Amino acid sequence: MKAEYINPFLESARMVIEQMVQIRPSTGQLAVKDIQFVDNHVWIQIGLTGHMSGDIVFGLSESVALKIISAMMGGFAITEIDEMGKSAISELGNMISGNASTILFNQGVHVDITPPRVVHSMLESHGETRRALAVPLIMDGIGEMEIQVLIA
Repeated sequence: MKAEYINPFLESARMVIEQMVQIRPSTGQLAVKDIQFVDNHVWIQIGLTGHMSGDIVFGLSESVALKIISAMMGGFAITEIDEMGKSAISELGNMISGNASTILFNQGVHVDITPPRVVHSMLESHGETRRALAVPLIMDGIGEMEIQVLIA
C-alpha cells in the first residue's frame, strides 16, 4: 500500500468540501489501521477498478453528516438522515472520488469508480481483517471525516 494513493482523494476532498460546505478542511495524521466500521457513523463506500483495485471509504459520525447535509442543502436544518440526506452525502463521496479519479488519470493512473453505497453500521466483512491508509479531514465547526483507502 503506497501513501501516495490517498493524496488525490485528500486533494479532491479539500476542494469539494470547500465548494460545498464553505470550509477549508485541514488534514490529520496519516495512519495504517485495521478497518472497523463503528455504529452511529455513516460510511460512504466507493469501489475502484483499473490500475488501482479496492475501495475508498469516507467515514463520518451521524452528527457530522447532518451538518454537511445541512450545508449542502443551503443551510436548511436537517435532523435525520432520510433518503434525500443519503442522496446528498452519497453525492459528496461521488464528487470527491470522481475528481480524485481525474487527478489520478492526469498522473497516468487509470481508475473507474463504482456508484457510492451509504451504510449506517457494520459493513459485511469478508472474514479477514482489512487494513487501510486512513487520514482524517478536520472541518472547523463541523467535525471530522475519515478517508480510508483500501487498495488490493
